[in-house]
Amino acid sequence: MQQTETQTHIDYLDILRVLAAFFVVAIHVLGPYRFQIGDIALSDWVVAVGLNSASRWAVPIFIMISGLLLLSSTRPFRLRHFIRRRVVKVVVPFLVWSFAFACLSGLTPDGFSWQTVTQTLGAAPQHETYYHLGFFYYYIPLLLWVPLLRPLMPRLPSWSVAFIGLAWISLTAWYLTGAHGWWRNDFILYGGYLWLGYWLHQAPRALLLWWALGLLALGMTEYHVLTTSVAHQRYITEGWLSYTTINTVLISAALFLAVKHWRANKATPSWVATLSRYSLGIYLIHPVFLWPVRAYWPTLSPALVWIPLLTLYAFAGAALTTAVLQRYRATAWLVP
Repeated sequence: MQQTETQTHIDYLDILRVLAAFFVVAIHVLGPYRFQIGDIALSDWVVAVGLNSASRWAVPIFIMISGLLLLSSTRPFRLRHFIRRRVVKVVVPFLVWSFAFACLSGLTPDGFSWQTVTQTLGAAPQHETYYHLGFFYYYIPLLLWVPLLRPLMPRLPSWSVAFIGLAWISLTAWYLTGAHGWWRNDFILYGGYLWLGYWLHQAPRALLLWWALGLLALGMTEYHVLTTSVAHQRYITEGWLSYTTINTVLISAALFLAVKHWRANKATPSWVATLSRYSLGIYLIHPVFLWPVRAYWPTLSPALVWIPLLTLYAFAGAALTTAVLQRYRATAWLVP
């Protein structure tokens, strides 16, 4: 979601931002279907969970983009500038939207509860006030990696970048097995995506291998989640849909490189570039448009029709709202 600090615009990142924002919306549209196995048509459940399993790359892609831009910037690193332009620019809107969505959490089809609002705000230091804001609880701390890594990046030989990336991928493989250790924390497991974005942009080698591994990981993820859940008649993921397991890492890397290769030396269409500028706003605002859907029609059938339609509806509504907010100086800071 971050915009580049370098002077050169990287066009393929616009495509990635728009795709990631769209599929994040889709994940939140299909959310209510996941735990309804046995209560809704099996075909609707399979469509929803199959799409969910195939979309876990959306959040990691946002982190990879930030890593690429923040770690590869050629400008001299100035901590004060970084805090003002990056940290504050994310933290302040996050706090305001957290309060706004805490208020929305009190609204239900049965009425409004101030008690729910106050309880939600009270828990905010440890827990997001609305389902989509959990992203910022692990993303904002990741910005601490930037002042640590930026001075080192120009001095690192290319082989060491790959070595560190592969070491982190090994940790995500270990994490999928349920292993424990000092490394099992969001700062390291999510932080690796910053490094992955930088690495794959700077040295996009072995494309066929990355794509093959990504497709294999996607197939294994779909098979494991669908077959295990159907066999037990309840939604079971066993870590396969985590953002920090090796299957999700490989899928995210494969998609990142596919878009990079596809858009090499091609200018981004203006409408895509515009939507790219709205990506953070879309992420922040789309649950407002999904509230009535989740409150009154959470699992419309057929899912194959309704999930795409509702995703388009919420994505478009959030994009238009972001466009209006960005138009005025008094509100543009809410959707930077």
